[in-house]
Amino acid sequence: MVTVQPRLRADAVRNRERIIAAARETMVEYGADVPFDEIARRAGVGNATLYRHFADRRELIHHVTLSVMSRMADRAERALTEEPEAFEALRRFAHEAVEERIGALCPLLSGGVDAAHPDLLAARARLDTAVAALMDAARDGGRLRADIAVGDLMVALTQLTRPLPGSGCIDFDKFVHRHLQLFLDGLQAPARSELPGCAATLEDLRSRRRS
Repeated sequence: MVTVQPRLRADAVRNRERIIAAARETMVEYGADVPFDEIARRAGVGNATLYRHFADRRELIHHVTLSVMSRMADRAERALTEEPEAFEALRRFAHEAVEERIGALCPLLSGGVDAAHPDLLAARARLDTAVAALMDAARDGGRLRADIAVGDLMVALTQLTRPLPGSGCIDFDKFVHRHLQLFLDGLQAPARSELPGCAATLEDLRSRRRS
């Protein structure tokens, strides 16, 4: 059960943010079952501090999920505001988004959160809106091909940051931005080929995950 948090002092807020950041990093590296001892060590806090903020693993995973979605929405909104050209804003967002390692986090988080929780629904809606605005602007600017939807971008970001099985690709991360750039070049108009199937929406991805 995810509890409602009371208003925290500034130092407590900092500790909480450090714990969430450490949990996000260690879950990417070791999986969702990483010991709380390791998360506390990485955050630079004691175990008692961690448990004071998060009663159990499910609650911590819930807040890691919120953090990832919030950070990605922040990046999308800033890119659209700060970049003078819409497709370059989309490119900037994509390169920043892969740093969140959502491909590694998705399988870890999908079974550990209440997808219908109001906070998660609100965070998801904000992220959906921010990414859709980026893509709409790039399409209106004439540089994004017309047969692409938000789901197509999210599939690519997820797949490019999903860990490969085994230990033979330990330096896989260094290729992510290179291959992402190839993918983004393929999104540009005019399209070089006709894509099979139809554009993937976020609702398509969610309905397939539920089925």
